[in-house]
Amino acid sequence: MNGTRLEELRECNNLKSKDVAQALNIHKSTYSQWEHNKIPIPTKRILELSNFYKINIDYIFYLTNKKIYISPNQNIDLISIGKRLKEIRKELGLSLRELGNELNTAFSSLASYERGEVLIQSDILISLCQISNCSVDWVLGKTDKKYLN
Repeated sequence: MNGTRLEELRECNNLKSKDVAQALNIHKSTYSQWEHNKIPIPTKRILELSNFYKINIDYIFYLTNKKIYISPNQNIDLISIGKRLKEIRKELGLSLRELGNELNTAFSSLASYERGEVLIQSDILISLCQISNCSVDWVLGKTDKKYLN
């Protein structure tokens, strides 16, 4: 599991854990577990955190040190996300099975993500973006900038 800058962001905004938890309508202990990297943050909640702080997801997850302020975007377009995931896989030159092995997940799950049937799990998404140098924000439709560098 990857670390996050959630504690740093919260403190820079003079907020308490309970404030963020309340804004996201979750239990304080759930937020605390996210902040301390005890449990993965669901992808939908990653988007909510990005919207809450108006900051890029790549920065939150240490994929970049470049902090970019992004306007909140509530839309989740599973079809567009799936197309972008497939594009990344094709650029890597991997089959679904090969990528599944690389990411330690079932190729059938990857196929469901690519078809836009379900939202990709955050830990898989972040790992994929790390190996491909692609932006999580791009995959999730928050920016047109595809690559991290």
